Amino acid sequence: MSARGLTGNALLLLVTGWVIGVDNFSFFGNVLKTYGTAPAMLPALMSLVLAFAAVSVLLVAPFAFGRATKPVLIVLLLISALTAYFMDSYGVVINDEMLQNVVQTNPAEARDLFNFRLLAYFVGLGIVPAWLVGRVRLVWRGWRVELVARLKLLGVMLLAIVVPVLLFGGFYASFVREHKPLRSYANPAFPLYSVVKYARGRFASPADKTIQPIGLDARIPRADPHRELVILVVGETARADHFSLNGYARETNPLLKQEPGVVSFGDFHACGTSTAVSVPCMFSVNGSNGKAEGQESLLDVVQRAGVAVLWLDNNSDSKGVALRVPYQDFKSPAVNTVCDVECRDEGMLVPLQAYIDSHPAGDILIVLHQMGNHGPAYYKRYPPAFERFKPTCQNNDLSQCTAEEIINAYDNALLYTDYFLAKTIELLKRNSDRFETALFYVSDHGESLGEGGTWLHGLPRAIAPKAQLHVPALMWFGGRHHEVDVAALRAKHNQPYSHDHLFHTVLGFFEIETAIYRPELDILTGARKGDW
Repeated sequence: MSARGLTGNALLLLVTGWVIGVDNFSFFGNVLKTYGTAPAMLPALMSLVLAFAAVSVLLVAPFAFGRATKPVLIVLLLISALTAYFMDSYGVVINDEMLQNVVQTNPAEARDLFNFRLLAYFVGLGIVPAWLVGRVRLVWRGWRVELVARLKLLGVMLLAIVVPVLLFGGFYASFVREHKPLRSYANPAFPLYSVVKYARGRFASPADKTIQPIGLDARIPRADPHRELVILVVGETARADHFSLNGYARETNPLLKQEPGVVSFGDFHACGTSTAVSVPCMFSVNGSNGKAEGQESLLDVVQRAGVAVLWLDNNSDSKGVALRVPYQDFKSPAVNTVCDVECRDEGMLVPLQAYIDSHPAGDILIVLHQMGNHGPAYYKRYPPAFERFKPTCQNNDLSQCTAEEIINAYDNALLYTDYFLAKTIELLKRNSDRFETALFYVSDHGESLGEGGTWLHGLPRAIAPKAQLHVPALMWFGGRHHEVDVAALRAKHNQPYSHDHLFHTVLGFFEIETAIYRPELDILTGARKGDW
């Protein structure tokens, strides 16, 4: 330190201390929840604070040097403030999947996340200290002196990590091996790691991004005498345990309940906790067992077999699934004719009859990607006529609402999905004299509604609560000639299924023959008329 200002090392330590002290309530809160506050545990916990700070300094020190010191530290403060807000407010972690969600978020979704609390965090924890950093006068003592001083600092930080690990080896072994999820809350260490991981995948070489074709042998037998019409609805942020069809005490599915042909699957699980992960996964032949990127999707295979495919989207986009099939964005009033404060899912149904009539031959697959229950502004996800459960949360800052108000708004949005699916079935019924018709519905992921202090979704699958993975899924079949034994299918409704089954179930319903089809992953196997 000098009367004329601060050295780069001093400023680095001050900024890191600020970030550790004010931007890590979630990290330290989860550590205390895991280990408790028994007196015997306090020395190890205090050592963790020291080691955590040292790790943070080591991560930033190579970049915050010389002329880059202030810009790097300012960016660090801003990123850490935003990270702290989302972790403290919703219990989420900033991993590479969450960063992918951020990049793919459209302006309307971003506006739903903006509120006064976010502004307060960003200004108070980010802008103000960043402004102070910008005002500080840095003392530059020459390259040699500064480099030696930085190396000495790094050495001290290494000691600050090694010594606690040696003194409390059992505690750190437990921390690293048994409680890995705790590291996901470390700010800024884990977000910085996630940025690097995301960037590596995002900027992979062009050769790595070549789309690999699959199902090149896909074909529909000429002997198939019937045309199939399937509407596949990709839901958004719906929870299975809030569907009354699955036993929820509230009647959130009053219209679907009246449809005798509806089969709801009560033990269905998503392969991810975010749209960016789940949607590509559910349309991938690999499912949750491998990456969906770099390969053709279910839609490519179905289209190759001769089925007319159409994707209509009232959400962000198809996450790459529909890049090679006809696609229409329905989030604009210029396209969607059912809009008020936002464009409604039912607007996607308006042009479908004309589309169906324009295809006098062949099978048809239509995918409808819902806005559904996208949070946190659940109150925007349904027209006023569906506000049955009251009072409701009318704020996108969930901390301003009671648990009852949040759940009421969420359940009202499910009522609207019930209405949307019932209208979809009505459309299919009108075409059941010409087609074997079917509705497949499954949500992309679930949602936390405050259980355990966690909100929204997007936690890593390994630590995600059941609410973010247990999703509603249902089927309905119509037409005089459909080959599904609904009674036999209903007998399987409590069997465990997942997004991994969607790919092969769709292939099976269209009777598409291909070597990649796996009947054991087809939900309809054993539930077709004539099956033994």
